[in-house]
Amino acid sequence: MIRRLLIANRGEIAVRIIHTCRELGIETVAVFSDADRTALHVELADRAMPLGPPSALQSYLDISKVIDAARRSEADAIHPGYGFLSQSPAFAAACAEAGLIFVGPPADVMSRMGSKIEARQLMESAGVPVVPGAVPPDQSDASLARAIERVGFPALIKASKGGGGKGMRIVESPADAVDRLQAARREAQAAFGDGTLYVEHLIGRPHHIEVQVIADEHGDALHVFERECSVQRRHQKVIEESPSPNVTPALRRRLTDSAIVAARASSYRNAGTVEFLVDLSGPNQDEAGFHFLEMNTRLQVEHGVTEQVAGVDLVRAQLLVASGKALPWRQTELIQRGHSIEARVYAEDPEHGFLPQAGKLLLYREPRMPGVRIDSGVREGDEISVYYDPLLAKVIAHAETRELAIGRLIAALQAFPILGIITNIPFLIRVLEHPRFRAGEIHTGFLDHEGASLSEPVHEPMPPFVSAAISAATGSRAPGGAATQADWDPWGQLSGWRP
Repeated sequence: MIRRLLIANRGEIAVRIIHTCRELGIETVAVFSDADRTALHVELADRAMPLGPPSALQSYLDISKVIDAARRSEADAIHPGYGFLSQSPAFAAACAEAGLIFVGPPADVMSRMGSKIEARQLMESAGVPVVPGAVPPDQSDASLARAIERVGFPALIKASKGGGGKGMRIVESPADAVDRLQAARREAQAAFGDGTLYVEHLIGRPHHIEVQVIADEHGDALHVFERECSVQRRHQKVIEESPSPNVTPALRRRLTDSAIVAARASSYRNAGTVEFLVDLSGPNQDEAGFHFLEMNTRLQVEHGVTEQVAGVDLVRAQLLVASGKALPWRQTELIQRGHSIEARVYAEDPEHGFLPQAGKLLLYREPRMPGVRIDSGVREGDEISVYYDPLLAKVIAHAETRELAIGRLIAALQAFPILGIITNIPFLIRVLEHPRFRAGEIHTGFLDHEGASLSEPVHEPMPPFVSAAISAATGSRAPGGAATQADWDPWGQLSGWRP
């Protein structure tokens, strides 16, 4: 069994892994950049190792520094979390070369499935349906433009090494093709160091359904059901839930069977996610068509949704499998209990293009409610840095039904005060309250159509208790019973006071 684990990550996922390690009696080693010297994950770990400057390229993404930290701390294993080096075959290979257990799939599997082109070809040979498309060996603009013509409009240009929507462009007509190709290639080269592109036909209004899989080195592989991840903004997930409100038992069997075929075909090990685009436009959902999209060779951000609805600990399973042990459950032992739904709370401003925010968390109080789980890596007083992803917390609600789970999540978000920086909480509440979302009528284009109205500024009246508090503090009352800050500025009542 793993004795001492170095967590090659930061923030919420590092904290999450530390909690499971404590239950298993595994010592933890945190790594940190200069910007994270006082971060929560550093405080919670048994020991911590510095990596250097705040820039991720000079700290968390520097393979040699991370491996050296593992050596110096005498760790025998490394968990990459998600993001950073989690899907780097070079990192997995470096861990193996250093004699360290890598909590994830082998480097060759990661490389095979990390290439969207190679993964697509592998799935085709295994009989897993893929999105109609083309993979031209000639990567010139002219060759790719001809491929787009063959695939048909609208088409989607994708980066072979892509993820998070980078290197991706929609082409509506031949006139757009070359400009979109060049823009996608530049973005892919900058993000992944590889400008290789391929083309797929753009499926109208699909659902993004992913299946959680996990496999061990003893030949066993199982699934932990599906997640609905169709509420996305610029290909980044916003709300995730399980089970999907749009997947019937018959369709679930077809999706999960295909996911297991994908895992076995790739000789997969440890936890991963097989993602599908599902076309539910037909009259019979049981027979809905679906296509392999990609395989994420790591733990997903939204793994907590699956954990809550299935009653399992995926991180614990990862650590057991990485230690050479068998899977901790049989497929027949896993069932979905009720409904689980997650919202990602970000330091960003929806009213101004979701611009990331930085600054000090002057007030940060996580809600404590039955059926609500908060996965976070920050606390009150922390400084939110410009150097890393602005995710603050994941709020996960679990209840007997989808409607109850949504209501519980809304209540939790409403009871989550954060001051000092702008967050997307009001936006998340509006999404959850939207009639189409409540009805389950969502697809990957939902926020493209509704996002502008959902992110519009809302000027709400000042609550009476706030007016009373201001009156008590200033010794004056809002004139004329004014109820909004626009009508009455309390700072103007403080004669001679300056900030």
